[in-house]
Amino acid sequence: MAHETHGAGPMTLREALREGIARLEAARTPSAALAAELLLMHAAGCDRSRLYAHPEEIMAAEISQRYWELIERRAAGVPAQYLTGKQEFWGLEFRVTPDVLIPRPETEHVIEVALARIGDARRTAPLDIADIGTGSGCIAVALAKELPHARITATDISSAALEIARRNAATHGVANRIRLVESNLFDAVDSIAKFDLIVSNPPYVAERDAESLSIEVRGHEPYSALFAGEDGLALYRRLIAGAEDRMKPGGHLVLEIGFGQFEAVSDLLDAAHGWTRVSATMDLAGIPRVLAAIRG
Repeated sequence: MAHETHGAGPMTLREALREGIARLEAARTPSAALAAELLLMHAAGCDRSRLYAHPEEIMAAEISQRYWELIERRAAGVPAQYLTGKQEFWGLEFRVTPDVLIPRPETEHVIEVALARIGDARRTAPLDIADIGTGSGCIAVALAKELPHARITATDISSAALEIARRNAATHGVANRIRLVESNLFDAVDSIAKFDLIVSNPPYVAERDAESLSIEVRGHEPYSALFAGEDGLALYRRLIAGAEDRMKPGGHLVLEIGFGQFEAVSDLLDAAHGWTRVSATMDLAGIPRVLAAIRG
């Protein structure tokens, strides 16, 4: 495989970036310019300021080879985050691998709603929190950083995902306050544990909608973190049922929801009884993204 452009010999960082963008655009890769830039910084081991301060620097052969391999994998649909091994969430950098869902900006609304529901007065008080289906641990870690006296139980069905969450918690200095439990929802959580706040970004894509997802998502992110039965509501049914017995009186439930799911999940809460102050929070696109409710 030729890694140089048009047989042209060694390339500068600027030339490599332009060629990387061109190759990704030819493959119709979303956000081609950003992806090419991130992959070049990753391959070269540099930050953005160095990349643009020294655009005429000639790429070493090993960096060039690494970069073009990354570009080819991105052009084939592998998410840039899995190629670089990292993603920012809530202003923090998280390690990600194909064992975990890539943290999305819209999931930050879960943190915002959780903090708003708790209120300023309780942010320095002891709190018991459960993050169900923690994946990379992004929600649990972000809440631990914001709530210095909180004790968090974070569950996931995947031991590989829990290892990534463990590393992220350690990186951000909150491992001592996050208990990681391999569990299918609440199944392996101590039956007497009660929580002030239960948060979750559960799988919520209907299996019938699989083909509507991009190849980046459908072909590379973990199936168990994406899909929830034929209608996408399977995990919400079990989550709500489990939360009924795990919530302290007046405790808050905060769930990320998928497109068009607010009414259906609200109906599940209504049928369960005992849930009040049900609200929806919109994402930046004006789509209901987070549902919250209070117990009792």
